[in-house]
This record gives sequence, structure tokens and C-alpha cells, in this order.
Amino acid sequence: MRSIALAAVLFSCSVTGGYAEFTIGSKVEFIKVSENSVPVAVSPSKAPATVVIFTSTKCPISNSYNDRMNSIYKDYSDRGVQFVFVNANSNEPLAEIEEHAKANQFPFKVYKDVNNVLADKFGATVTPEAYVFDASGTLQYHGQVDDATNEARVRVRGLRQAIDAVLSKKPVDLKETKAFGCTIKKVRTTR
Repeated sequence: MRSIALAAVLFSCSVTGGYAEFTIGSKVEFIKVSENSVPVAVSPSKAPATVVIFTSTKCPISNSYNDRMNSIYKDYSDRGVQFVFVNANSNEPLAEIEEHAKANQFPFKVYKDVNNVLADKFGATVTPEAYVFDASGTLQYHGQVDDATNEARVRVRGLRQAIDAVLSKKPVDLKETKAFGCTIKKVRTTR
């Protein structure tokens, strides 16, 4: 397993104003991540689909999805899908995130969203919460990974359905679902 590097996540998009405007159809030009102080740009134009998933080390609901996130990554990364797994919780330090990723044998990197910049831009509020962009950078899906924490009770696999539609260049039927989980523990700001 390759080593898991953790770093700050920065974000740039064509959306103006606050996260309330970041809705289905919003466009992302690129997502900048910093890995060990080295800038890395994730551009949706470099892949048929780009998936961003907010995760947590402490949230039992997010943790109930660890195997499913591994499976989704394995099933779609070979098909060219880019993944950006992000931890925006201010109470979960880098060392804890790295240990959690190792303990769960994540085959993907988990980036730290310092000061919840990316979460605020996207309007992410819970873990897990997923976003799917097409190759033009257009948000095609936002919401839950699927509809049940107990995998045996899952009826709707919203994230997989959205990825499949984007890869097939078909419209996403279920564009938005209500993500559920633990709230993201954001840095308090004074306004």
C-alpha cells in the first residue's frame, strides 16, 4: 500500500459568493491540494469524473462507510475517475487522519482541509458527504454515498448511480440526496 500523505486542501472555483450558491450545475475550474507543502492541482478536465468525499476519523456513521469507500475507489479509479477524500474536522489532527487511513487500509489519500476552506466553499456539513463533477467541472451530484448506514439495508446507491451516469455521458437522474452523518467540526470564525 502506498503511503498516505496528508496536507492542506485549498479550493478554487468559478462560483462567486458563498456556498449557498454552490448547487447542481455549479462549475469547478480546479481543486488545489497541498501534499507535504507541494501544490497539486486536481482538474476535472483531466478525468471523465471527479468525486470529492468528506470523511471523518471519529464519526461512527462515516466509519460505517469505510469499506464502501474503499470499494467505490477500487471499482472506479481504474476507469479513470479521480477521487479527492477530504477531512475538514478541526478536531481531527493530521496524525490521527494518517493513522485512521492506515488502519482502514485506504488505497487512497485523505487530505486535510485546514480551516474547512473546501467544506465552506462546497457547503459540506456532514461526513460522509459526496460530490460528483463531470469532465467539464460541472457538479452533477451532491449528497449521500447511499441511503443506509447498514449496507444490508441499502436500496439507493446515489453516488454509484451518479458516477455511472457521468461515465456513460448520460444525465444523472438522482442529482441530489440528503447527506446524513456527523456534522463537520468547523473552525469557529468571527464575522
